[in-house]
Parts: sequence; structure tokens; C-alpha cells
Amino acid sequence: MHVHGLEAPQVEIPASPTRPVELRPFRGVRLSPQKVANPATARAFSRPYRDVARRLVRWQEEGYVDLDVTPALYLHEYTVHGMTIRGLVGGLELSTRAEPGDARTVFAHEAIHPDQADELAERMEEMGINPAPIILVHHGPQAVRDVQERVMALAPDQDYVDRAGQHHRLWRITEDAHLAAINGALAQARLMIADGHHRYAAYLRLQQQHPGTPWDRGLTMVVDQDDTPFFLGAIHRTFPGLTFDLFAEAAATAGVPPRVVDESSALQALHPGTVVVTDGTRWMTVEVPDPEEVSAVEHLHHTLLRRVASDDVVHHHSVEDALAAAHDTEVAVLLPAPDYSLLDRAMDRGHLLPEKATSFQPKPSLGVLMRSVDSELMAPPQ
Repeated sequence: MHVHGLEAPQVEIPASPTRPVELRPFRGVRLSPQKVANPATARAFSRPYRDVARRLVRWQEEGYVDLDVTPALYLHEYTVHGMTIRGLVGGLELSTRAEPGDARTVFAHEAIHPDQADELAERMEEMGINPAPIILVHHGPQAVRDVQERVMALAPDQDYVDRAGQHHRLWRITEDAHLAAINGALAQARLMIADGHHRYAAYLRLQQQHPGTPWDRGLTMVVDQDDTPFFLGAIHRTFPGLTFDLFAEAAATAGVPPRVVDESSALQALHPGTVVVTDGTRWMTVEVPDPEEVSAVEHLHHTLLRRVASDDVVHHHSVEDALAAAHDTEVAVLLPAPDYSLLDRAMDRGHLLPEKATSFQPKPSLGVLMRSVDSELMAPPQ
């Protein structure tokens, strides 16, 4: 993805609901297993967005969509490439806003672009559906894990492998005692946005535009990072117009003289205290002065890049893609994978990380659980 302006674009920090955290039951809309992760499924969510509900109704009539008759919270477990993620899915209550000085419940670790959030809100409103949950992570309480264990002692309501190879297990949670225990334990939670910053901001816009309606809630998956942790991957960068020599000069000026090395030594040196820079021919490593306090991505953007006249950045999710783009006037900066404690520190200090600081993996396939805001449009045939 190509982004102009390390300094230019207007950004905002999404607001937070006040405590207590409330995860509300909803009537789950579920694609059939053969439709989940099927590339052709994307057509159902394409323009014109106002027709999405009608398309899903047609798929329901054809047996490709199920709508649960009664509301529930859902325990969704998915496994891919040997990693298992387990989360509670419900409608996050968004009808309040934390004022300065109030205890926040939802924390963003990066700012959002207002235009993008506006566009997503318009699209979601036209669709009348939350097509996928945003993902929030936290250090979850044992009381929630206890409920999950009791629920998982029963056979799942769904158990299948989708077209992308993800193994999904889904349990509906409807017992009043379980629902009360979950919301009681989550009431004081501090939740970090792992995936869906802009969709979360779109939820807030829609709630503000339609208070007292089902838009007061947004579809959310809450994952306990201590129970089934996500893998946090690095997101690398290339900088059009920035040369190897200019970057080396910026590092030296910042008091961290680079080390020019060969390719093999550079790649072996990549770790939380070191970044690697190359133009595809030459290689250098740059040390992070205090990696326990300042992450590599923060040092890159807040210190090194302030000293060069580069305002373009391209993000890459793999080393191979970043290296393929590097040349004499576009350096690649390879970053180490961050630790979850980095996000904890940012949350505690109330500051943001640079955009695309990390990637939480694996994410669930589209269509396992959706939420129709006007579920009457999706009512089962009589």
C-alpha cells in the first residue's frame, strides 16, 4: 500500500465508549461452509452496496446463508497453519463516549484517516450489515476462560474447514448465567484494536448518526492474548526518493551511526534492537538506542525520518516484497516483528504508534459471522 505524507494527511484518534464494556447478543448471519473464503463470495459485497442485503436474502433462499432465529453471543475458534485463535463475538455497545479523564475501554494504537472512515460508514449503512467483526485483544480474566471451557465441553454448533483451509468451530452462547458472567468479567476490560481501526471509527460515525437504533452496536470479536495469542508480524517499508546515502546521513545525525555490512550479515542482524536498510545493492544496520522503551518502528518514524525530506512510504507485509521494490532511489527498511508489550506500553502511556506498526495474524475468513443491522430483512422463510 502506498501512502503519501508522513506529515501531510489529516488523521484522528477514534473515541472510546465509557465503562462498563458490554458485548450484546445478536442474530448471527452465517455463510455456508462452501461460501466461506470462496473468492466468488466477494461479489455479494460489491457495488452497489444497497443491494448487498437483497443478494444475501437470495443466497438464504438458495441455502447458502443462515440467520439465527434467536440472539446469542458466539465463541468462534479458528485454526490455520497450526495456530488457533479463540474469541467472543457480539455487538459491542457504542452508545456512550469517554470524556477526557474518563476510563477508556477501547484503545487505538494508530490514528485513522477520516475520509476512509467516512467512506466505510457510508458503505456499511448502504449494506445494512456488519460484514466482519473488528478484532479487539486484551489480557483476559480467568472468569471468561472458565465460561469458554464450559461452553466448549459441548459439541459446537458448527465445525468445518473453509475454502482457505481454516478450521472453524462455533458455539452459540445463550444461557443467562453465561452471558451475565461474560459481561461481568469484561465490564472493566481495556481492549486494544488489533484489526479494524477504520471500521471501528465507521461504527462510531454510524452510532452518532443513528442513536437509539441497532447502529448503537458494532460487530466485534474479543480475543484473550494470554489464551490464544496472535502472531504479531512486522510491516516493512520502502521510501521513494530516499537514497541509501541520505538515510545513512540521517542515522549518523541522530547519533546512531549505521554499520555497512553484507547482505547475509544484515539479515542475520535483524532483531528488536536493529533495523536493516538496503537499496538492493548496499546494506546497513541501524541500532535502536533503547529498544525496551522505544520500538524500532517508532525510532524510524519519530527520529530518523524527521531528518530527511521524504514524505512517501510504501508498506510491505513480506521481506521479499520490500526487497523487490528497493533500488538506488528507493531504500527498503526491514523492521523486526514487535512484541505485544509494545502495544501495552503505548496504551499505558496514551500515545499512538506510527501507521501500520504491526500485523496481527491469523485473521478469520470473511463470512463465518456477520450481523444484519435490520435483521428483519434476513428473516427465515415462513
